[in-house]
Amino acid sequence: MARVLALTADLLFGSQVQGALAAAGHEVRLLGSEHALADALAESGGETTALLVDLADGSLDGAGALERLRADGRLDAVRTLAYYSHVEVEARRRAEQAGFDLIVPRSRMAREGAGLVASLLEQATSDPA
Repeated sequence: MARVLALTADLLFGSQVQGALAAAGHEVRLLGSEHALADALAESGGETTALLVDLADGSLDGAGALERLRADGRLDAVRTLAYYSHVEVEARRRAEQAGFDLIVPRSRMAREGAGLVASLLEQATSDPA
């Protein structure tokens, strides 16, 4: 089981992702702001294993949040996945610059969310320390 935090202001899609991941045995917490995410990371005591970030919502700066949290050392052992609207080429470019571990279109996240997270976590265990 993974402990997953999801930064999204879209509660409908976020709930769909949460349901798919919960069905796969993961504990998922939806967060609607960067401040809430920072608090959740602090509360988790290093037990968060994955961070999902919705880049499709313009009200959140997911790429910027990742950069700030990494700079503060809060994501050292956390695998990161961003999803974006396939028409938002700039969002993908920004996510690449920010250094997400995996970046996928929102449609793929909807279809394969649990498998994508499983693959992401598998990469974490196979990466040399």
